[in-house]
Amino acid sequence: MYICLCNAVTDRDIRRAVECGITSMRGLRDELGCAGDCAKCARHARDVRDEALAESSQESVLSPAMAGMTACPA
Repeated sequence: MYICLCNAVTDRDIRRAVECGITSMRGLRDELGCAGDCAKCARHARDVRDEALAESSQESVLSPAMAGMTACPA
């Protein structure tokens, strides 16, 4: 689903960014552009980021051997 219409950022983009280590709203803005123009998406982007952070912390607790094994662009 599109979160930021100004920069065509989806929830999947935000989740992928969190998996790659971007955990702050400033980082999401710098990397993806969300909440950087009109900022109407900021609240929803933050909610998606928070969900992704919670999911990633659960996954690392459940499977420590898999922690850090993501397909992030270099």
